[in-house]
Amino acid sequence: MSGAARRGAARRRAARRLLLLALAAVAGCQYLPVGPVYQRPSIEVPASYKEARDWKPAEPQDTKPRGNWWDLYGDPDLDALMRQVQVSNQNVLLAAAKYDQALALLGTARSGYFPTITADVSSTRSQSGGGGSGTASASAAAAGKSTTTQDRVSLATNWEIDVWGRVRRTVESNRASAQASAGDLAAMLLSEQATLAQAYFQLRVTDLDLALLERSMDGYQKALEVTQNRYQAGVAQRSDVTQAQTQLENARAQWLDLGITRATLEHAIAVLIGKPPAALSIARKDETPAIPAIPLTLPSQLLERRPDIAAAERRAAAANAQIGVARAAWFPTLSLAASGGYASDGFSRLFELPNRFWSLGPDLAGTLIDFGARHYQVRAAIANYDQSVATYRQTVLSAFQDVEDNLATLAVLARESVAERAAADAAAETLTIAQNQYKAGTVDYLNVVSAQNSSLSAERAWRDITNRSLAASVNLLRALGGGWSADSLR
Repeated sequence: MSGAARRGAARRRAARRLLLLALAAVAGCQYLPVGPVYQRPSIEVPASYKEARDWKPAEPQDTKPRGNWWDLYGDPDLDALMRQVQVSNQNVLLAAAKYDQALALLGTARSGYFPTITADVSSTRSQSGGGGSGTASASAAAAGKSTTTQDRVSLATNWEIDVWGRVRRTVESNRASAQASAGDLAAMLLSEQATLAQAYFQLRVTDLDLALLERSMDGYQKALEVTQNRYQAGVAQRSDVTQAQTQLENARAQWLDLGITRATLEHAIAVLIGKPPAALSIARKDETPAIPAIPLTLPSQLLERRPDIAAAERRAAAANAQIGVARAAWFPTLSLAASGGYASDGFSRLFELPNRFWSLGPDLAGTLIDFGARHYQVRAAIANYDQSVATYRQTVLSAFQDVEDNLATLAVLARESVAERAAADAAAETLTIAQNQYKAGTVDYLNVVSAQNSSLSAERAWRDITNRSLAASVNLLRALGGGWSADSLR
């Protein structure tokens, strides 16, 4: 056997070995994934909420349905607005589009499990011939030229066999990223709903303030008329009339200023439900929903349902998988390629058996020297994972802080509301006494003005506590991942 024949036989044996290796990888242990196996980062969980009376440990349930948490307030107008947030709020729609994009990227990554198949149909016309200089040479060259046409139809496939798990780790990372995007969507929806609830409750408290000022103006108007009558009868001074008129106009100015607050809140609610401000008008209602009672037991599973915590944990999982992708670059890639088709100088004879061609063989390729590029890519992937773990733990700590802050706020405001209500009742009684004393001529009108200011301020302060309590209750519901139910407290 000649040397060329021996070399050809050796090449064929090597190709067969690579082909057998590829087929063994496909038929047997196809994946030898590199990179660390993901484990949820550990976090320090307190034995109990500092501001709660009991604690019930549980496993995370971020995928458990939350229901309509705002039903706890029993307000049909709020319910009607809330249902528009999910379908019309632009921030929610933006998050939904990002989630769809993440799912598409996951589908793209999964396509790496399968071979790529391409088709080619071509028709090429070419000319070749001799060359030279001078007239005689040009004539000879023209005589030697030939024009050929080649028609070609072929199919080709290429399949990277995922020996080291690069594709699998990429799918794992993209799947976790898609789950994180789902968490972002849920977090955005919860955030926009909570913002809407707070704006709505503030609007209702503003309605109460408007009603209070309207009643006060009615009282001040009657007081002004009494003072004017007393002045005309010569038993009151002109300064009493001007003080009564000043009090009335001050109340009217406050009433007009609240109109700005109410209009601004109405505009904000319109934007939150995806409408232009001109398209929404909310009728006044002089009542506010009751603050829902906090259960004696607040289980940890409510906190662990928070979608932002779930999203942060999923990003840690995605970053962990990217370490495996980076480490897989250290190993050679094994691909299996095949092609076949027909090629002929005439289309009429294209699909005849002698014009058929094919090729099949594995390809093993790897990088020998990259001057540290892969090393630094692995380091970057590890650093990115460390960042995501720190973000996850910080998110959990912030969640505990949110719960504690709002539990403390609600507890203090409940006591403050009782005290402020008593102060408002006492101020109202003081006003009645001052008015009677003034009518009896035992005190001057300055006492009435002072009592009126105190009574109005106390009533508005009590309503401000109501507004803050409602806002804190919404913040607590958001901090706990979207409310509580009978099932979640078992």
